[in-house]
Amino acid sequence: MAVYTPPLRDMQFVMHEMLNVTADLQAMPVHADMDADTINAVLEEGGKFATDVLLPLNISGDTEGCQLDITTHAVTTPTGYKAAYKQYIEGGWAALACDPAFGGQGLPLVVNQCFYEMMNSANQAWTMYPGLTHGAYAALHTHGTPEQKATYLHKMTSGEWTGTMCLTEPHCGTDLGLMRTKAEPQADGTYRITGNKIFISAGEHDLADNIIHLVLARLPDAPPGIKGVSLFIVPKFLVNADGSLGERNGIYCGGLEHKMGIKSNATAQIVLDGAVGTMVGQPNKGMQGMFVMMNAARLGVGNQSLGLTEVAFQNALAYAKDRIQMRSLTGPKAKDKPADPILVHPDVRKMLLTAKAYAEGGRALLCFSAMLLEKEHNHPDEKVRKDSGELLALLTPICKAFLTDNGHISTNACMQVFGGHGFIKEWGMEQFVRDNRINMIYEGTNTIQSLDLLGRKVLGNNGATLKKFGKLVGALVAEEGVNEKMAEFITPIAMLGEQMTKFTTEIGFKGFQNPDEVGSAAVDYLRVAGHLVFGYFWARMAQVALRQIAAGNTDPFYVAKLQTARFYFAKLFPETATAMRTARAGSKVLMDTDAALA
Repeated sequence: MAVYTPPLRDMQFVMHEMLNVTADLQAMPVHADMDADTINAVLEEGGKFATDVLLPLNISGDTEGCQLDITTHAVTTPTGYKAAYKQYIEGGWAALACDPAFGGQGLPLVVNQCFYEMMNSANQAWTMYPGLTHGAYAALHTHGTPEQKATYLHKMTSGEWTGTMCLTEPHCGTDLGLMRTKAEPQADGTYRITGNKIFISAGEHDLADNIIHLVLARLPDAPPGIKGVSLFIVPKFLVNADGSLGERNGIYCGGLEHKMGIKSNATAQIVLDGAVGTMVGQPNKGMQGMFVMMNAARLGVGNQSLGLTEVAFQNALAYAKDRIQMRSLTGPKAKDKPADPILVHPDVRKMLLTAKAYAEGGRALLCFSAMLLEKEHNHPDEKVRKDSGELLALLTPICKAFLTDNGHISTNACMQVFGGHGFIKEWGMEQFVRDNRINMIYEGTNTIQSLDLLGRKVLGNNGATLKKFGKLVGALVAEEGVNEKMAEFITPIAMLGEQMTKFTTEIGFKGFQNPDEVGSAAVDYLRVAGHLVFGYFWARMAQVALRQIAAGNTDPFYVAKLQTARFYFAKLFPETATAMRTARAGSKVLMDTDAALA
């Protein structure tokens, strides 16, 4: 079975030494009393829940999977899942970062993000059950009526009820303008909703008393396309006026998908047969509420791959220290053994360091993004709220696509470290690869994220938001530009920062003449932008480490951080040169290929 140690030290480094989150949090009235000791204590206990409760269920849950009773439409989760969920609720973990007005603990979002990273490392499929609820909670908290909030949010905050996002239909995935699910108005103000949804994660299960589905559907007079989509609350069980559960609603699981990974999460085919629903927000404006869920989910999916990258790295490193195979090219290192540990081999170290660098860079980005979301909602300064929201919008597709692509690279590399044993189930490595693979696909494929970044977030406002991030890079370059010890970290991001302006302008100009140029460059562009972001955070982490070492701190943690930073800039960051070159190759070699694809 795989092992896992929560990376609490690195989380503390990112939050308290690099980002200084407590100072930012204390500037917001809702978190005026927050301190580092509280954050650390909560996450220490959260790590115990992940390792003691969830990790032992990961391989067994993958093996057992979920079972559907086709006569009752009930889904049974794997052995131990229901008990683990009960512990999750009793521990108050569901309410961690929720609004105290609805029974939440009101802790910062960055704490919830780190807690969920640990749960994703321990068991991504299980973690998706409560994870989907956060997105539904956020949508209702933002767009729900006072009556809807009073009816649903207390139970969702406590975890007694879970939530889903019901978007996709058999004939349409990302293109939700094609959806056909219908909502017929009723005299009492409710709607009768009929249609079919697929790929609904946690769509049916036995963990909670009720499931609150947020469903996209069309009114009879809705305009065509995405402008004719409305959002509805459709509970599994109707809720009585006193808050008790009423009769079973006309929404049920018609089938479970047979999947490559996350096998213990119920990915359901949902049938709506005249189900009773209530509208969230305005008619034909459903995407406003859905985007609240989708953006939360995109950050959450990036966090899933971060968790898998971390746990894959930990297991591969432990194996590489123990497994002996051949001798070092520079002479025997374990002379008392018939062969050396494979950790001595350069390429094994490259695979391990790749995962380590992508995990630690991803953690920095997601903690920074969680703080941006916190500021967007809670900072007293309107300009800070606005700037934080704009910067988060830019970084969201990078959080989703760059981290999940990196998770694919990292989990495969870590499986490779195990050699043939990595391909065998009981070691757990092949499950990390399989579970991560969906992260690149759902909540908008990574190509969709790339198009969103380049087309909407960058070119859509002529690079204004990109320039705001560029100012962060420029400020760090100005601060450390004359520091010789920082040159190996500062010079690469300074050069790329300058190149990004010309690169973006060039792609934008070509795209103005031929939109396919944007489509052909977008994925490469996101890889370049992702490395600019990671490079910035790795430079900041190196800055902190160098200052600690200069101050006489002998903790090997800081030496390790510097070594990982040097590896990142030497071996991973140079991908930017190739990606810019392939982006500039244009669309002709892709689109003028009818004969090749006949």
